[in-house]
Amino acid sequence: MFAQVAGKNLAFLPEYQEEFPHFQELITGGQYAEPSRLIEGDPYYFSRQFEKGSLSINGIIYPEVPLLYDIYRDQVVTFHPVFNRKILIKPEKIDGFTLGNGAGFRQFSGNEGYAKNGNGIYQVLGEGEFTALAKRYKTTKPLREMSKFDEVYLIKEDYFLWKNGKFFPVQKSKQAFEILGLEKKTIKKELKSQQLNFKQDPDSFLRFLVQL
Repeated sequence: MFAQVAGKNLAFLPEYQEEFPHFQELITGGQYAEPSRLIEGDPYYFSRQFEKGSLSINGIIYPEVPLLYDIYRDQVVTFHPVFNRKILIKPEKIDGFTLGNGAGFRQFSGNEGYAKNGNGIYQVLGEGEFTALAKRYKTTKPLREMSKFDEVYLIKEDYFLWKNGKFFPVQKSKQAFEILGLEKKTIKKELKSQQLNFKQDPDSFLRFLVQL
C-alpha cells in the first residue's frame, strides 16, 4: 500500500520508466523495509519523498535517479518503476551520490571504530589538502507522554577532517586548527568578516578552513 503511494508521489515517474533499462545496476539490492509507524517523524535526510539526484556506482554516474537517504539505518534507497516498490542500493557498490538539495555524499572506509559509521557514508562539505566531512544520523528517544507513538526521531551530526584514509574527529574549532596546522590569529579577521563560528555553523566553518 505504501509503495503505491510512493509511486504516485513520483512526478517524474514516466521519464524514469523510460530510462529504466539503462539503470539495471541500481536495482540489484533487496526490498527496503518501511520504517516503524510507532516512531514519530521519519528516518530520512532532506526529504521523506523521492527527489531526483545522481548516483555513482563502480565509476559510472547515473543522473536523474529518484533517491532517499535513510540516515537512521544508513541506507540509500531508490524506486523500482516496474514493481512499484522501494529498493535498497547495495552500499558496497556506492561510490557517492547527490541528493535533490545538492548535498553530496561519498563512501569512506577506515572509520569502522566509530559507533555511527554504519555503511561508511559521509557528507562531503569541502575539499582541499584535507576533506571536511559530516556524518548525519538519526537516533530515537522514548516518548513518556500519552501518544500514538512510542519514540521520536532525533537528528544528530558528527564532524571529521579526512586525509589519506585517516579520520580526525572535530568537536571544537581548536581541534580543526591543530589538525590543519593553522594559526587562528592569521585568519581571525576573515572568520569574523564572514561570521564563521564552529558552534553556530560547523558546515561552513570547516568548508572554509579546508579550502584556504
